[in-house]
Amino acid sequence: MRISVVIPTYNEEQNISWLIGELRRYGGTKLAEVIVVDFPGQDRTTEVAENAGAKVILVDQPGRACQMNAGAKIATGDVLYFVHADVRIHPDYVADIEQALAEGYTLGCYRYQFDSPRWLLKINAFFVRFDQIWSRGGDQTLFITKKEFDQLEGYRENHRVMEDYEFIIRARKQHRFKIIPKNIIVSARKYEENSYFRVNLANAVVLWMYFRGASQQKLIDTYKSIIKTEKYGVKSTFH
Repeated sequence: MRISVVIPTYNEEQNISWLIGELRRYGGTKLAEVIVVDFPGQDRTTEVAENAGAKVILVDQPGRACQMNAGAKIATGDVLYFVHADVRIHPDYVADIEQALAEGYTLGCYRYQFDSPRWLLKINAFFVRFDQIWSRGGDQTLFITKKEFDQLEGYRENHRVMEDYEFIIRARKQHRFKIIPKNIIVSARKYEENSYFRVNLANAVVLWMYFRGASQQKLIDTYKSIIKTEKYGVKSTFH
């Protein structure tokens, strides 16, 4: 087994070097490559990622779906591992993914906890252990064999948001899904820049609208109307 890690980025200069270093440190010989797919912003993400040892490609279309598909296209590993730039990965990620594959799972994710001691965020994180679609999201990282990813034709590039939900729902119709019972660490920065209740309101409203068939632009406009997104943009599923 060889793993290709794909990281979509936008203004992630402060996080990307450390993440690449940790992936390489714990990846060992099973790590085929770290691929950073950058939608150029206003910082030095591309330069920093290259200096840290990642393969870097640029895209001119916003949205993590396009970025992750672009990274998967050039990946040489037989397993893809999609990771957000502000995540702290688990040191056992190679062994955990290998074990899940040995158990017959072809895709899956981790649980998570936030990098914050706030008890309200601990409540949020508690629910990711449950196998429900509303508990999923890209922040939990996602692994899948490249064969199955290609058969599923990747992420839907018409999804600028909620792309992880759409992909997981579609993939689970054909493949077993493993929730690894260990925590990665995700950033609480969105909650710190807004408020706990405002972010959860935005998440709940947009999730409800998505399953009611709202357009991507309507989802984006609604999300932006509830919380601040200027620094990082609206380009992914929400946590």
